[in-house]
Amino acid sequence: MTPARPALDPELRELLAGMPLMSQLDPKVLAHLRRLPSTPVDSLLAHRRADRREVTVPATDGAPIPLSIFTPENATAAPCVYWMHGGGMVMGDRFSQIDIPLEWLDRFGAVVVSVEYRLAPEATGTALVDDCYQGLLWVAEHAAELGVDPARIVVAGASAGGGLAAGVALLARDRGTLPMDPPIAAQMLICPMLDHRNTSTSSRQFSGGPGVWTREMNEFGWSSVLGGLTGDEVPPYVSPALADDLSGLPATYIDTGSAEVFRDEDADYATRIWAAGGQAELHVWAGGFHGFDALYPQARISATARRTRTEWLARVLRADRPAEES
Repeated sequence: MTPARPALDPELRELLAGMPLMSQLDPKVLAHLRRLPSTPVDSLLAHRRADRREVTVPATDGAPIPLSIFTPENATAAPCVYWMHGGGMVMGDRFSQIDIPLEWLDRFGAVVVSVEYRLAPEATGTALVDDCYQGLLWVAEHAAELGVDPARIVVAGASAGGGLAAGVALLARDRGTLPMDPPIAAQMLICPMLDHRNTSTSSRQFSGGPGVWTREMNEFGWSSVLGGLTGDEVPPYVSPALADDLSGLPATYIDTGSAEVFRDEDADYATRIWAAGGQAELHVWAGGFHGFDALYPQARISATARRTRTEWLARVLRADRPAEES
């Protein structure tokens, strides 16, 4: 029997009523979803004073990793947002949810770099998080060329991208190969996908019916990226909730909805950062479903969630633009 669920925010419930929902993912459905049009990034750039540049960097196995770089005019010693897109580890591209970090380009004059990591099931294990890390390493090594302040690089992502951002922060702490201090200034984890075990109360609550992201869809995503890995074979860089030690991480922002699969694993991750003596800010948006603010940014709760993230970044980066420039 499915446990009772927290109610949706009334405005979100009304908006969601017009959206086709699924309960499960399979290879056939995934192939269809991957054929859907990508985010029209040119229209998002049309009203912005920003340049776009495309580069390709090598993965550890030599595979190409595309990076899209969005640079505001006259960027000098600017903060940088290194973005990892969502899509359950199995879909999406470097332009997915790109409107979120582009708001920080407007507000802070931040350089935005979005990475096209390889997707599961074609890539498995640590390949996805390693792709993201290699892209970040390139950004750090080319900070001066990009007009980036190497002390103000933020890793950020939504959903699967939030989980990858958490994995990248763990890698940066443990490998010590990023050529800047601090290695990462902050991590922004938006409804992050952190725990492959899929056993929390919130996971069970959102099972057995259609939704934006259900327990069954989550299981498909994780099984795709893990391949045959089980138990102790699963690295914490892939499933960050497995990390025994969450000390030494950068300032962390985590938000999630009360009505979504990832609620409990996200709240637990913040709690464990606090327990390790770290700094984390956690927001659980009452009535929010998975990805609510990306799907319906016009909703009141979405606007509040996005504004709250931006205000946190302003405090962490100590960088803001006058209102007339944003």
